Amino acid sequence: MNGMNDRLSRIGRRLAAGLVLATVALAGAPHPAAAATPAAYTINPGDVLQITVWKEEGLDRECLVVPDGTISFPLVGEIAARGKTTEQLRADLEAAIAPLIHDTRVTVTVKAALGNTVSVLGQVARPGEIVLSHPTTVLQALSQAGGLTPYAAESRVLVIRHENGKQTATAFPYDDVSRGESLEANILLRPGDVILVPTESLF
Repeated sequence: MNGMNDRLSRIGRRLAAGLVLATVALAGAPHPAAAATPAAYTINPGDVLQITVWKEEGLDRECLVVPDGTISFPLVGEIAARGKTTEQLRADLEAAIAPLIHDTRVTVTVKAALGNTVSVLGQVARPGEIVLSHPTTVLQALSQAGGLTPYAAESRVLVIRHENGKQTATAFPYDDVSRGESLEANILLRPGDVILVPTESLF
């Protein structure tokens, strides 16, 4: 009976924390007035770009941003794309093609933002990948994944990051952040980050 009471109490606390989580996530969302001017998307390895050149149908291409951050395009060869906005890449392509084609007009769009994702794994309602369409914190990503399940070990949530050839795992104090405390730990995520929510031990 005590075990059942403990489980019901834990579920109740999780549901209450979920309400706070939703509130904090909404508080971190941009104000409607600011939403009209979101931060420009920057291109990442793994993204698929659609590039067209006005009046040059033979130069319409889908281009994959390869791991070194470049794309390959006719008449230009390899050109850096990582970290640029579509407008910046468009300007670079136009400058490169202009000496070869008069009155060059290039269009660049992101067809698939496959390189700008994070993974939320373990005890969340909807584990999987999340596209970072705007700056996203750990708490917001957990909210997008449906929140923690009643079986989550909320005191052992980790943010795993690959950087400069090394992998680091940083503890995320879910309890504190969901109560509006230790907000400095609610970091902005980067492409490739993994949020791991382990299963709580029953013993």
